[in-house]
Amino acid sequence: MSGVFSVSALIKEIRENHRYHECVRVPAMSAGIYVLPPGGIDQQAPHNEDELYYVIRGQAKMIIGAEQRPVSAGDVIFVDAGIEHRFMDIEQELVLLVMFAPEESL
Repeated sequence: MSGVFSVSALIKEIRENHRYHECVRVPAMSAGIYVLPPGGIDQQAPHNEDELYYVIRGQAKMIIGAEQRPVSAGDVIFVDAGIEHRFMDIEQELVLLVMFAPEESL
């Protein structure tokens, strides 16, 4: 599964109603690109896996449990498995590298 992935090529894979494109899946982890448009609504639910986000570009607020913080390009966000979280007040298109460990359950 080793390889080099182009973020711009992965973004092109994302369709209008499909905001996440997985590029890696092995038993220990999975990863993909998640894109939310300005003003978009992040409807994700808590995951069974630990999750790490890297903000490639964009600006928004991140809610993790009761905590709310602004996030922008270059930020790294960690969310424990089972914790309520979502992006809100998306000011600029938000492009995120998302990693789950172990692999995201489907």
